[in-house]
Amino acid sequence: MNSLYPIFLNALKPFFIGKDARDLDLLLEKVYIYNLNFRLSGMALGIPLATIEFAILDMLGRIANKSIGRLIGKIHHPRVAVYQATEYREKSVEESLELIKRDVAKYNAHAVKIKVGGLMFMTKDINAVGPKGRTEKIIPLIRKTFGDKMALYADANGFYSVDEAIRVGKLLEEYGYGFFEEPVLFDWYEENKQVADALTIPIAGGEQQYSLHGFRWLIANDGLQIVQPDNYYFGGMIRSMKVARMAQAFGKACTPHMSGGGLGYLYMIHFVSALGNASAHHEFKGLGTNVRFECKTSPLSVADGKIKVPTGPGLGVEIDPDFIKKHDAVKG
Repeated sequence: MNSLYPIFLNALKPFFIGKDARDLDLLLEKVYIYNLNFRLSGMALGIPLATIEFAILDMLGRIANKSIGRLIGKIHHPRVAVYQATEYREKSVEESLELIKRDVAKYNAHAVKIKVGGLMFMTKDINAVGPKGRTEKIIPLIRKTFGDKMALYADANGFYSVDEAIRVGKLLEEYGYGFFEEPVLFDWYEENKQVADALTIPIAGGEQQYSLHGFRWLIANDGLQIVQPDNYYFGGMIRSMKVARMAQAFGKACTPHMSGGGLGYLYMIHFVSALGNASAHHEFKGLGTNVRFECKTSPLSVADGKIKVPTGPGLGVEIDPDFIKKHDAVKG
């Protein structure tokens, strides 16, 4: 947001001021045309736009006395099952394993996602992006460590070529992993399809995707079996729900991507609560936040691998007024 707040102030705020909040669905389409904002498509536009949408949904929820989930759909999941998302790809197998075991123990996780390969496109698992051979070692080791009852997932962050992705995908299949996320670069549509066609493990993706039409192609052409729009990056829950419903029409699942920090997990569980085609588990990076708030309808803790979704109006939390007073309004 340090980089993007001028877009919030100059490209988005002037459009929304004075508009009828009940037209939110339509406004989220028109804002892309306003002052040629579509040229900023991606995280640059999506993140500031999502902050506006979240605030409006919270306001509308308070007026209607409905949770955000009930505003954007029907409640399917009053409790959301999570997977512990881990990083550590730059560390050795031994150090990675200890850190993953620590994370699992902290939240008594029933599902885990690990990193494989490096970060973005290369062709081999090389020292420049992590210990050589790490992927081949850690895939079976994580299964052996946590046993057959633990749901496992893997994320390559677009690292592999098609051939390498297929090779690693077959190893993930051998050890019963549940999906293979971003095996090749996110905008390599044809290549995503080639990998998906060659494997039985579901291919997941969409974290970096900014186009509804791009998701449409990947869904219709079986480039993805699981869609992962990010509620922030993609410009909010309403746009993300359109992707989820496209996927549902094709019998595919949705598990939104999310980053750590702030109240991201709170927005994530509200979104998932209204997903008719939710995956078995959803991304979780901990409850840590510097935002002080109170939630009267949920302890907002992980119990038996799930988080209870707040049922209060809007976001279902009250942010500490003294915490808000310590901050200044962002100005140009």
